Amino acid sequence: MSEAAREQRILTVPNLLSLLRLAGVPLFLWLLLGPRADGWAILVLAVGGITDWADGKLARLLDQYSRLGALLDPAVDRLYILAALVALGVREVVPWWVVIVLVARDLVLGVCVTVLRRFGYGPFPVTYLGKAATFLLLYAFPLLLLGTSTGFWGDLARPFGYAFAAWGVALYLWSGLLYLAQFVLAMRAGRAAALPEEDPRTSR
Repeated sequence: MSEAAREQRILTVPNLLSLLRLAGVPLFLWLLLGPRADGWAILVLAVGGITDWADGKLARLLDQYSRLGALLDPAVDRLYILAALVALGVREVVPWWVVIVLVARDLVLGVCVTVLRRFGYGPFPVTYLGKAATFLLLYAFPLLLLGTSTGFWGDLARPFGYAFAAWGVALYLWSGLLYLAQFVLAMRAGRAAALPEEDPRTSR
């Protein structure tokens, strides 16, 4: 199979795991805002984290990387972050200004990617800083939820949750600024070669 054909594959094990994670997003949001079953919501988030790790490993082990997977994997991460932010904002666990700032960051970068595509550029290459920010935020959310409870476990989880959240927000915004710098450089360069397309083998 040619390189181009492999990148166009849809029915792969990593992509199926990413779709499973995607299906968990509305369930996760409903559990947080409907019955407020925080324990089950944390379980869904944990399963999402495991499949996030597994699809990247399997993509490399089975040589099943694809263009769809390269786009779907970070998109699902952002949907989980968005769902958790909205739910925690509604429940007044995190202030709304944090929700607005982080959502605005993703909206701005989404517009930048759209502009880049119109000029023939690829998407932003995934950076370790961006992955680290996502990792910190996805760990912060269950700790913040646990921190709303009373007792020993709530008291223990609360400072860790705030620490993960503070570092996650800071790195998330910093990585956004780095992506914006790439966008400005690409627009100034005026040619598609200035920002190489993301290699799907390194995006997971």
